[in-house]
Parts: sequence; structure tokens; C-alpha cells
Amino acid sequence: MGSKKKTAKLLSFTSQDDTTTVDLPAHEVVYRQMRELILFGELAPGQPITIQGICEELGAGMTPVREAIRRLCAEGALALQGNRRVVVPELSVENVNELIFARQAIEPQLVLRATERATDAELEQLAEIDSALDAAIEKGDLRNYLEQNYRFHATLYAMAGAPILAALADGLWLRFGPSLRVVCGRMGTQNLPDQHHEALDAMRGGDAQAAAKAMREDVIQGMEQVRRALSEGTID
Repeated sequence: MGSKKKTAKLLSFTSQDDTTTVDLPAHEVVYRQMRELILFGELAPGQPITIQGICEELGAGMTPVREAIRRLCAEGALALQGNRRVVVPELSVENVNELIFARQAIEPQLVLRATERATDAELEQLAEIDSALDAAIEKGDLRNYLEQNYRFHATLYAMAGAPILAALADGLWLRFGPSLRVVCGRMGTQNLPDQHHEALDAMRGGDAQAAAKAMREDVIQGMEQVRRALSEGTID
């Protein structure tokens, strides 16, 4: 991990709660900061995680770091090994198969619901996020690409008005985020799939089925790249 400390100004993009970290207790701030490190691949697959290392990285105390690690282990974002060593999990092809099954079952349903409920203001917000995503692709800005891609999906989840499904979909990102960062970094942003335009156009037209189809294709294309990289042994 790098030596640059992360500050409490970080925001969570989760669909469940958009409260800024300024309003939160220390343990929740640290949890959200660690969550974003995992989500956007700043912590790599297989990387060992230590309390001291995270304390130094985030400028945080041991108690909130320990609590954040406990929560993230419970969510499957971190793995506790038999020797009490904590690591970022490494995906297998079988894991990715499960993730593809889960995401293509849940996310189209969320998009169906979001299309039926979407306001003009919400659709404009999605369009702004997608424009930022396009700019990140054009500039080759990998971290911003990952953030804006996640924001687009998380915003859709929040629009759907289905908190149980949204929480399930959101939690899956912690499972594949580190591996996605590796794959995207090797491919370059110019070669990454993006069906967001198709989904947005369908949502603007009120065609929920077409929007859901576009999102299903977006999910499958992205996850297939991770599966292919694992099959070829290019994620290590």
C-alpha cells in the first residue's frame, strides 16, 4: 500500500446511503474508506491486509480499522485465512460464473424498476455520470472510469426503490472490484465495454425491457472479460 494517507473527505457511492463521511463516526468512516480501496482495486487480489498497514494508509486508529476489517470479512470483501491472516480474495473461474449468474439475475430487474420510476432529473443525473465515464475512457483515466462506472450502476440501484435487491447487487461489486481493476488496467479504457448509452436511451423512451436487456449485456460483457483473464492466467 502507498504511503499517501486517505482523508475523511471520501464519499461513499453506495446505493444504500449517500451521507458524507463528515457526518459519520470514525468506525464508519474507516469502513467506507476501506470499502472504496477494495471496490476500486487499490487493494489487489491476494494482497495481505494488516491492521497496522491500514492505520498508516488511512491515518486511522486501530479500533475502527479492526472493526472495518471484521465487517469486510463478513461481507466477503476480505478473507480471513486459517492462520488469522487477512487477504483480498482471489477469484476463481467458478466464482466469476456465480457472479455472472447473480448479476444478470438481479441488475436487469433493478433497471426494469428504475425505468418505471425514473424522473427527468434522475435520468439527467445518469446522463451526467455517463458523460464523466466517457471522459474517463477518452483520457485513459482508469480510477475515474471505475468510479464513474460504479456510480452509474449504484445510481440505478437507488432509483429502483428495491432496497433488498439493491443491497445484494451492490455487495457483489466488492467481490469482483479488485480483479476488475487488474483486467481493465491491462486492457486499457479504450477497449472496455459500455452499454450504458443503450440503457439510457431505452429508459428515456420508457422501454423497460430494452433497458434491462442493455444492462444484462453490459454486465455479461464486463464479467466475461474477468472470466477470460482468469482462464488465461493473466490475473495473478
